[in-house]
Amino acid sequence: MATDLDKLLALLEVERIDKYLFIGRSPPKPARIYGGQVLAQSLNAAGRTVDAGRHAHSVHAYFLRPGDPGKQIIYEVDPIRDGKSFVTRRVVAKQDGVPIFSTSMSFHRQEQGLSHQLAAPDVAPPEELESDHRYWTRMAQRYPDQLEAPTVEPIERKTVRRRDYPHPQPQEPQQFIWFRALGELGDDHRRHQTVLTYLSDSALVGTALLPHPCSTRHSSMQFASLDHALWFHRPFRADEYLLYALDSPTAAAARGFSRGAFYTRDGVLVASAAQESLLRLPRD
Repeated sequence: MATDLDKLLALLEVERIDKYLFIGRSPPKPARIYGGQVLAQSLNAAGRTVDAGRHAHSVHAYFLRPGDPGKQIIYEVDPIRDGKSFVTRRVVAKQDGVPIFSTSMSFHRQEQGLSHQLAAPDVAPPEELESDHRYWTRMAQRYPDQLEAPTVEPIERKTVRRRDYPHPQPQEPQQFIWFRALGELGDDHRRHQTVLTYLSDSALVGTALLPHPCSTRHSSMQFASLDHALWFHRPFRADEYLLYALDSPTAAAARGFSRGAFYTRDGVLVASAAQESLLRLPRD
């Protein structure tokens, strides 16, 4: 019987219909396609047009329109450049012939060179924390008219310092989340990068809201990821715990800016993310 992780991996593995053309599909929920899904499916499509010896090292993307989960997504890969060291791909995701997402991705052969990093934050280990799945199940039981209990858990998430989401109070724009895939992912580096890419869009908007008395659960506000950047620095495994350390330096003009860094349990910095998001207040 397929596990929740098996179903997620099958979802992110887009169908190839031509050398540079792929089809992706979506689960029926949420009502708009989750941005991390389109990011990960685009990486999956682009990576399959590149030699397996090259690893993705940077992703720069724009979310153009909301995606409809009831319709298939066409991924068009443009092989912009195949160099000796770097390979560049451009991907446009379309529904009904209209672009909903575009990205440029670069792939690089592993090389030896200078190395340094900022130290990892000192936070509680995942074994001491409640999973997000269990927390939201409890909250749905407590507030059945406001929340729906989660039904699947392909990836375990554990928030280090949890916000009071029913009654959010302003706090420092910083949070830490442990995550890991709930199952073996094998040794293909592309699969681990795809899972991390999928997760990378999951908490950046919420981090930008932390200094304000509101959360993504407030239906009166309009939230959306506008753009997204992701860099892979070192090899890692997404089926082992990774710490996602996030902060939001600023918000202005109905846009919030957030950053994220991914660390292994040994404190190795393996990837970084940055995003601007739409934080639009009700007009009244």
